[in-house]
Amino acid sequence: MPPTPQQPPACAECQTTTQYAQGGAPQQSASRMTRSGDGRMRIDTGSTSVITDPRTQQAMVLDHARRTASFMPMSPTPPQAGPPQVGGAAPPTGGPAMPAVGVQSLGRSVINGQQVDGTRFVVQPPPQAPGAPQAPDMPQVPGTPQAPSAPQAAGTPQAPGSPKAPTVVDVWTSILLGIPVLTQVSGPFGQQTSYCQAAPSGEPHPGLFQVPPGYTPVMPLPPSAPR
Repeated sequence: MPPTPQQPPACAECQTTTQYAQGGAPQQSASRMTRSGDGRMRIDTGSTSVITDPRTQQAMVLDHARRTASFMPMSPTPPQAGPPQVGGAAPPTGGPAMPAVGVQSLGRSVINGQQVDGTRFVVQPPPQAPGAPQAPDMPQVPGTPQAPSAPQAAGTPQAPGSPKAPTVVDVWTSILLGIPVLTQVSGPFGQQTSYCQAAPSGEPHPGLFQVPPGYTPVMPLPPSAPR
């Protein structure tokens, strides 16, 4: 595995607004991002903290209400270039079809005085076989908040065989700090906008990326293990 590029420590306070396609009042949430100089990232939202370590490719989820720490491998990074995959290769036998992700550059801009680099992820939903479980609206893009799926409105079932619209994720990242400043997501669920006020920071305390005292580690069971 190539070494993780060094970036300066940084932190950011984020505000996220979600507007569901079914209507209703927009939902507001706050979060905080903290990154160490070696690339470890912590995102605090409500009573949950997610800590990722690119060196070990492991993520840790802290549930502060239950005082537990769950561990899991980090999600693979989406492709960095190239158009969405079109037909051809069949999905691996025995596994669900993965969504095709196209990535394109949006160039550079300035947001609130910060020079930013823009990237667009276009997530095409996988082909849906008749009777198969419905695919999620949007897989998580590393470094960005995940848009929740809105409940389907009563009386408006999806027509059989109707194609789902793609999900578009625009991420504007600070060139200096390497932290997303603005993330805009639009898809079948509705729209979500997350704005982060990023700022340089001193090196955070190492304990911020460790299991807090008194928390119970929860290791995920392997797929073949009984539950």
